[in-house]
Amino acid sequence: MSNPEDEERLLPLAQRWPRASKFILSGCAATVAELATFPLDLTKTRLQMQGEAALARLGDNARESAPYRGMVRTALGIIQEEGFLKLWQGVTPAIYRHVVYSGGRMVTYEHLREVVFGKSEDKHYPLWKSVIGGMMAGVIGQFLANPADLVKVQMQMEGKRKLEGKPLRFRGVHHAFAKILAEGGIRGLWAGWVPNIQRAALVNMGDLTTYDTVKHYLILNTPLKDNIITHGLSSLCSGLVASVLGTPADVIKSRIMNQPRDKQGRGLLYKSSSDCLIQAVQGEGFMSLYKGFLPAWLRMTPWSLVFWLTYEKIREMSGVSPF
Repeated sequence: MSNPEDEERLLPLAQRWPRASKFILSGCAATVAELATFPLDLTKTRLQMQGEAALARLGDNARESAPYRGMVRTALGIIQEEGFLKLWQGVTPAIYRHVVYSGGRMVTYEHLREVVFGKSEDKHYPLWKSVIGGMMAGVIGQFLANPADLVKVQMQMEGKRKLEGKPLRFRGVHHAFAKILAEGGIRGLWAGWVPNIQRAALVNMGDLTTYDTVKHYLILNTPLKDNIITHGLSSLCSGLVASVLGTPADVIKSRIMNQPRDKQGRGLLYKSSSDCLIQAVQGEGFMSLYKGFLPAWLRMTPWSLVFWLTYEKIREMSGVSPF
């Protein structure tokens, strides 16, 4: 008679440790997507910092000296003035961030969907449950990944600081972590976490909710099967919705994370995410909240496409059920 423990040891790793496996698989898919689309993320961040009205309070003349104006000119300017490889400046902490963020959000969303909310046997899953699950998954995943996201945003601005004649703040990724920790303590690594999780909640409501809803709608209501065509169509929809919902919060998040701070680690430009929102709208107009939308959308769409196609494929290859 076989021993249950022996039978369990014979199972594939994906079935023995399903949550850990999904965390690792989603991290792998996110790494591929991040490397492929990171230059657009860098361009988006640079655009979001342009014309920052609050800098006038510090007497900073960066607004007048900023050499970039549009997405294409920004990208070309980075290549011409800093070098082609600088389009991937900050990619290491971005990968760290996405391994933690994507792993956390995917595991959380599937746990909520399958265990807490209980998906029906016919694969029907109400939209309101998907919305709540997507937002909660984004909040948890982003809170865990905030330190890496903070380092990524600040490193993305190093090239611009060099062009403006300002000293570089970091020698590398690990120096950035150490310096932020030394100056602001553990709390310093979570600077900007409130707007960050607000953004993540909106982005994941757009990404996870849209992908899950569109995919299963297509499978249940059209001749399409659970294959690459369905995955591609669903990911294109999720990328667009996530960009529309997430860009304003992304602008706020980037500005708060990149603002100068005093010796106590308090921001010198903005007191909170709502203060940043008010200053941006009053000083630059409502559309300032959509600065960087084009590269954000152009990045989010292929990122979503690469991520979901890769994630679904490696789940299949690893013996894990489709998302």
